[in-house]
Amino acid sequence: MSASNFIVTLTADFYDSTGEPKFRDLGLSVLRNHPHIEQRVFQEHRKQIGADQIGNAQGVIVLTPAVTAESVSKADNLLVIARFGVGYDAVDMNACTAADVLVTITAGAVDRPVAEATIGWMIALSHNMRIKDGLLRTGQWDERSKYMGRELRDRTLGVVGLGGIARKTIELLRGFGMNQPLAFDPFLSAEKAAEQGVQLVSLEELFRQADFVSIHCPLTETTRGLIGARELALMKPDAYLLNTARGGIVDEDALFEALKSGRIAGAALDCFAHEPVTAPHRFGELDNVLLAPHSIAWTDEMFRDIGRAACQVMVDLSLGTKPRTTLNPEVFDSPRFKTKWERFRKQV
Repeated sequence: MSASNFIVTLTADFYDSTGEPKFRDLGLSVLRNHPHIEQRVFQEHRKQIGADQIGNAQGVIVLTPAVTAESVSKADNLLVIARFGVGYDAVDMNACTAADVLVTITAGAVDRPVAEATIGWMIALSHNMRIKDGLLRTGQWDERSKYMGRELRDRTLGVVGLGGIARKTIELLRGFGMNQPLAFDPFLSAEKAAEQGVQLVSLEELFRQADFVSIHCPLTETTRGLIGARELALMKPDAYLLNTARGGIVDEDALFEALKSGRIAGAALDCFAHEPVTAPHRFGELDNVLLAPHSIAWTDEMFRDIGRAACQVMVDLSLGTKPRTTLNPEVFDSPRFKTKWERFRKQV
C-alpha cells in the first residue's frame, strides 16, 4: 500500500453482516477510476462514529450514524465528512468546523426520487388507495361507494421549503391541472418564487389554502416543532399533510390527534421524531395514514446518483479542487485545514 493513497472509508451500514453491499449501486465506480484513492469500510456499525473508526482516513462517506465532537476529535488527517443524502441534522456542524473538517451533502441527487414519491403519495391519499386495497382483501366490495376519491386537478399544493426537491415536485405536477402552488420559505424572495411559478405566502396562509401540505425543509433549531396543533387547526378538513423531510418538524402528538379525530383527511409520513422505529407505530392504527421507514424515495437510481456525488467530493479534494455543496466553506480558509489538504495534494 502506497503512502500516497487518499483513504476514503464508508460507514458499515452500507453492507450486510456478511460484508455484501445492501444496495445495487453506490456509485463507487467513481473512486475506482482513480488508483490513488483507497476504499475502506468500517468494521462495525455504531449509532455514533468513533474517532477510532475514522483512523487515518481523509474522507468518510456516512449513511446513518451520527457525527459528534468525539467522532472528529482526532482529525489530524480527516478532510471531509460526506453525508450520503441532503439531511445533516445528525452531524455536529460546530464540532466539524472547529476540527477543520468539511461537511458536504449531495444536493440535487435526491430531487427526482423524492418528488416522484411525494406525488405518488398525493395520488394514493386522495384516491383512498390503501383503504380500497383493504376492501378487496377483506371481501368488502360493496363498501367501495363510501370511499370516493378526489383528483389532483384544481387542487392546491403548498410546500414548506422551496428547495430542489420542492421545485422538482412542482415541475412534475404541471401536467395535472393543479392551481398555482404556494410556498413558505423565509430564505427566498417573492420574486425568486415567482420565477418558479410559485406564490410565496406565510406559513399560516399556506395551511389555510393548501389541499396538500408537503414538507421539504431541513430539521434545524428553527424548524423543530414548526408544525404543531395551531398550524394543523388551520388546515381544511379534506386536506392532507406529507412529510418526506425529517421527523421533529411536525409535532407528532398534535398530528395524531388531528388524524384520529378526522380534523384533517390524512397524512403520509416517511420520517419520525425517533428513528429507527422498531415496534408498531401508533400512526399505524389509523386508516387515513400512509407510512414508510424513511425510505419512500429509495431507488436504485437514487443511491447510484447520491453515491456518485459523494464519491466525486472525494475525487475533487484528492486532486486539489474544492467540492460543491460544502456546508461549512469557511474551513477552506483555516490554516490547519490548508496544511492537511496540502499534505495530501502533494502526495497525490
